[in-house]
Amino acid sequence: MRHNVSGRQFGRTANQRKALLRGLATAVIEHERIETTVAKAKETRRIVEKLVTLGKRGDLNSKRIALSKIPNREIIQKLFDVIAPRFANRNGGYMRIVHTRQRVNDRAEMAVLEFVDFEDMRDKSAGGKKAASKKAAAPKAVDEKPVAEKAAAEKKEEKAAPAEEKKAAPKDKEEKAPAKKKAPAKKKAAPKDKEEKAPAKKKAPAKKKAAPKKPAKGDE
Repeated sequence: MRHNVSGRQFGRTANQRKALLRGLATAVIEHERIETTVAKAKETRRIVEKLVTLGKRGDLNSKRIALSKIPNREIIQKLFDVIAPRFANRNGGYMRIVHTRQRVNDRAEMAVLEFVDFEDMRDKSAGGKKAASKKAAAPKAVDEKPVAEKAAAEKKEEKAAPAEEKKAAPKDKEEKAPAKKKAPAKKKAAPKDKEEKAPAKKKAPAKKKAAPKKPAKGDE
């Protein structure tokens, strides 16, 4: 019998059990909330709360001990710089286990393991994002008015431009119209030259008719 022997074995060897709990502790520090079985949540809570206590000390020796438990510098940096300062005025009880459901496969009892202030930090972060989004949206609303005014002015100019072009078009037609009327006047002058040339052609045959009269005088 295992009298006075703490810790759950999980049906694993020592190395497998150590890797399992290390992975769960890393996930809790990274995401600040995970869902697992009740037994695993209780074992992980013991490890993480000791790590938070090391983070509250904040000295070099505490960092080395934490790195020996979780050999991940980014996770340990977050633990010492972000998570531990939030519990500076709290003596233990940094984590919370909330029973949720029974797993479908084997009906194991499931629970959510999270930090005590997880919901408060989530609400603050959500409020900060909303405020930031409102501040970012405010300048856009101010900038949209000049853009709308410019677009309206451009539309008015576009409408005015075709009207001016239509008014200017008849003037061009009136200027071009007299030019077309003058052109036929030149064509009418051409027949006069033909009439003058036509009598000259008629005189030529008269000379040819006088030529045969000369031999008639020799006969006499």
